[in-house]
Amino acid sequence: MAETAPEPPRRRGRPPKVAAPSAAGSVARLGRPPLMADPRAEILRQAAQLFAQKGYVESSLNELAAAMNYSKGAIYNYFSSKQEIYDAIIIFTLTGLYETAARAVNEADPPVERLRQFMMAHARFLADNYDCFVTMLVGFSGMANTGLKDDALALRDAHEGLLRRILQDGVADGSFREVSAAMTGRAVLSLLSWMVRWFKPGGGKSGEGKSAEEVAQEYHDLLVRGLMA
Repeated sequence: MAETAPEPPRRRGRPPKVAAPSAAGSVARLGRPPLMADPRAEILRQAAQLFAQKGYVESSLNELAAAMNYSKGAIYNYFSSKQEIYDAIIIFTLTGLYETAARAVNEADPPVERLRQFMMAHARFLADNYDCFVTMLVGFSGMANTGLKDDALALRDAHEGLLRRILQDGVADGSFREVSAAMTGRAVLSLLSWMVRWFKPGGGKSGEGKSAEEVAQEYHDLLVRGLMA
């Protein structure tokens, strides 16, 4: 019987909520955050867009504040530094990625279908959180907060562990041939995550107009059926 997905790792830091914020109301005055459901999450969203476009080093809190119609001091009400924002984006992304996949995978389904569910969920989260995903991929090794970096590693391992169990179950019941779950899992994650090199939501780059989920479906078919005619 397939194992159930573990609970998300307990985190020692203070990562932001995964739920997307929504702006509301009237024109904001400079220096005072506009009314919104979660100003902290909105800062992360705007910062991820800036980091993804310009890179962490070339981005500044002054630019972030201007883009949000905040004062720099207002941002300090939520984050003490640019590095803290950067680390929080990585935790936000890994938390959402794991939780999205864990919810999507139905443990009662056969391994081939669970693999499809996992891949579709991963791709969907990437598309919905594209800038955060780009920031996470290029900045993971640069996290400054040791506790949060440990949390990030635990979340990464939980996500990869969910995939490995699917592969192991498929080998056990004969759905998949004898393969290394670790090696195959890394290959699957590389296919999915590094879509950001050529895929952009809305059909830009070389996406041929496909959605992230359509790309994931093609990847799944390629993995399960191989290249043999």
